[in-house]
Amino acid sequence: MRVEAIQVATTTSEKKDAETLSQAVLESRLAACVQISGPIDSRYWWNGRIETASEWLVTIKTRRDLFKRLEKLLLEKHSYDQPEIMATAIVEVSAGYLKWLNEQVTSDSKDEK
Repeated sequence: MRVEAIQVATTTSEKKDAETLSQAVLESRLAACVQISGPIDSRYWWNGRIETASEWLVTIKTRRDLFKRLEKLLLEKHSYDQPEIMATAIVEVSAGYLKWLNEQVTSDSKDEK
């Protein structure tokens, strides 16, 4: 199996929500590393108007084949009605980091499509 690394981003309104999500993701072995940054200023369209909010950015380092399972977990645990869940492909990654990442995540690669 060719391992493809991705970064998945989501945001939360409270730091404790970001911490709860990161803990659930790590305990489920759906990521090797989760970083919480913030607060950040977000501006976005919601219900027909531009909103402004202070949010926390959650960056999840994982494998592409685990995305659907990670997405399902985030949707179940997230406090937002429609959370941002966006994956970015990693074009280049050091061999050592990729090996470490792969060793940390679940070996059960049953992907729910």
